[in-house]
Amino acid sequence: MSDTLLVIEDNEQNRYLMKFLLEKNGFRVEEAQSAIEGIEKALSAKYLAILLDIQLPDMDGYAVARKLRTVEELREIPIIAVTSYAMMGDKEKALDAGCTEYIEKPIDPDSFVGEIKKILMKS
Repeated sequence: MSDTLLVIEDNEQNRYLMKFLLEKNGFRVEEAQSAIEGIEKALSAKYLAILLDIQLPDMDGYAVARKLRTVEELREIPIIAVTSYAMMGDKEKALDAGCTEYIEKPIDPDSFVGEIKKILMKS
């Protein structure tokens, strides 16, 4: 299994922070700045997990998760919604779309990697 995570996030600062924290803790990280680019990358390589922003400019993360879950090879890959959508029902909406877990933004640099590791251990 790959030790590479795919981060699908349009915000450059959020991508940088996630990549920095994850690489500092031994993960390899590939990035996608849009939903379309993220889907293409997810289809072309094997990832340990996909970290997915919900609010993307070209397609929302719910649609991305639903699309990725239609691909047999991606059904078991954890998809972790990392989003500022934190209203009642947003977590359930992400899980219903096919996300494995949900992390609220802004991410906490002190606990983010631990949350990711805990999710990966359950998968």
